[in-house]
Amino acid sequence: MMTETILLYSFLFLLIHYLIFLSIIYRGLSNLKTVDNISQSTNEFISVIIPFRNESGKILRSLNSIQSQNYSSDKFEVIYVNDFSTDDSHEKISGAISSDNVRVISVPEDYSRQAHKKRAVRFGIENSKGKIIVTTDADCVHNPEWLSTLLSYFDKNSGFVSGPVSFISDGSFFSKFQALEFAGLVITGAGLIGAGKPTICNAANIAYRKEAFDKVNGFKDQMNLSSGDDELLMQKISKETVFKVKFCPDKNAVVKTEGNESIGQLYQQRKRWASKGLFYADKFLIVKLILIYLFYLSLPVQLILGLTVENIFLFSLSLSLLLKIAFEFSVLRKGIKIFLNNGLLKPFLIAEILHIPYIIIAGLSGLFGNYIWKDRVVKR
Repeated sequence: MMTETILLYSFLFLLIHYLIFLSIIYRGLSNLKTVDNISQSTNEFISVIIPFRNESGKILRSLNSIQSQNYSSDKFEVIYVNDFSTDDSHEKISGAISSDNVRVISVPEDYSRQAHKKRAVRFGIENSKGKIIVTTDADCVHNPEWLSTLLSYFDKNSGFVSGPVSFISDGSFFSKFQALEFAGLVITGAGLIGAGKPTICNAANIAYRKEAFDKVNGFKDQMNLSSGDDELLMQKISKETVFKVKFCPDKNAVVKTEGNESIGQLYQQRKRWASKGLFYADKFLIVKLILIYLFYLSLPVQLILGLTVENIFLFSLSLSLLLKIAFEFSVLRKGIKIFLNNGLLKPFLIAEILHIPYIIIAGLSGLFGNYIWKDRVVKR
């Protein structure tokens, strides 16, 4: 009986911690502010860095959307950085550039070998002249108002601005599931920034001051990691400088990209993202993330205990699931209404069930830090 009581209190603690986390996100979303006049974009010169590796099928689409930006071409440059593509991506984009402010460079072979994408971004920055750095991915599509909208959130106190990213759905359930799950990550990142606790963002749509990047020594202490060019940098700028971190909650700033084609690709992508968590500088944040993971792990544990030990665990499981669903739905609905597509919520209930084993497996796999990305086997 004593063991059962301790377990019940432990499950209750994990539930309360998770609901508080979701409440913080919800309040943070309410704090997000929009800019009324987009024409007030910064007058500082901008460098857009776009690393690419083996994007032959998508890179011309990226170039077309970048060259179609409604932003004066004399105020920004675009640098595509070739990260050792083994297909014809480099040849394709080099022959298709029609704007004087767009160029392609290649990472030297002996340049920070372990850092992969991060080395491409850093090499691009080293060869740039902008005071504000914008990064995105070569498999993305950008609204013509994307750059001007994102930059409108910069003022003299802004050091880092995160923008929204969404998956393009092809109508299949797998695609819709990915789009909703990814929307949850973006909304979580937005809410935490709004709450003054910047934690996650996506490198497909971020911008930061070169001065802030230099003040935290850029990626200097992270070049042994193949990922982390986004949220690890954002966390350092927030913690180590006086600059503010903002989120751009504007639908015109949404960057769109395609989801994974298979479950295997999704698994590898989420392993890559999860592998960064243990390298957060804020150890208290790591503890909080572990508690959230333990909450998800507690759900199947409660089911097993309820079926084999005591029915009370089935009651605690039901309570946990009902509150989880209610709170998550409220957060998702609020975030989607602000800056994403309302149709994303259609597969919500089924996704809620699938999300539990998905989080457990992806989180555990991320601990090992080994994954396949862009035809590379990456090891921690």
